[in-house]
Amino acid sequence: MIPFRAPRYADGDQLEVAGCPVRLRIDARARRVSLRLDTQRREMIATAPSARKLDAAVAFAHERASWISGVIARLPEGRPLEPGGTLEVLGRPCRLERARSRREAGLFEADDGLVCRAYGEDQAFGRAAVRILKAHAEKVLRERTAAHVATLGVAMPEVKLTDARSRWGSCKPGRGLRVATIRYSWRLVLAPFAVMDYVAAHEVAHLVRADHSPAFWAEVAKLTGYAKRGRAWLRAHGASLHAVGG
Repeated sequence: MIPFRAPRYADGDQLEVAGCPVRLRIDARARRVSLRLDTQRREMIATAPSARKLDAAVAFAHERASWISGVIARLPEGRPLEPGGTLEVLGRPCRLERARSRREAGLFEADDGLVCRAYGEDQAFGRAAVRILKAHAEKVLRERTAAHVATLGVAMPEVKLTDARSRWGSCKPGRGLRVATIRYSWRLVLAPFAVMDYVAAHEVAHLVRADHSPAFWAEVAKLTGYAKRGRAWLRAHGASLHAVGG
């Protein structure tokens, strides 16, 4: 009789590789083991297509130990949202202040830029500030989505916000009576306006073209001239947006 051996690893396990956290994930859609950086949690995700392949994912992480430590070391330090701090909102300076009551909370114009007044102490202040930033992100993204939709002459999709770590936007085209849905990362509000607008243009163009063919990029070009620069900015600075609030 062959003795039963329990699996060494399980979905969600965390281990340490070169002093860095690596979390194991099982994704049945995956074709092979892979590594992906979770910038918000500052950890590497080792994905396997099945529980039987978790050993291979662990071995692969150890093979890439030097790369993992280098990538995580280059991540910007977390930036907690605290009274007296500053950040940029759509490319404009924004000062963080504590509101004396919830009625005073919000995003306001000031002579020297924007002011984000949030109500709460310690971590509650940061959570309240994020809610204000999300509300502003949703407002502007809805406006830009509507403008691009009008240009292309397509129906307005449902707009939702996420805190996705691997993509800045996604588009699910409508089918039959189902309305199309576009999801955006709320953290785009921390990028320059033109970068946010590029992502909105990119996702709206997917309502016409689901691929990334030359025809798709021609649709994007109808909406913005910032496509290449927007993509380059996000590659260079995207990780810093995920550090805000950390």
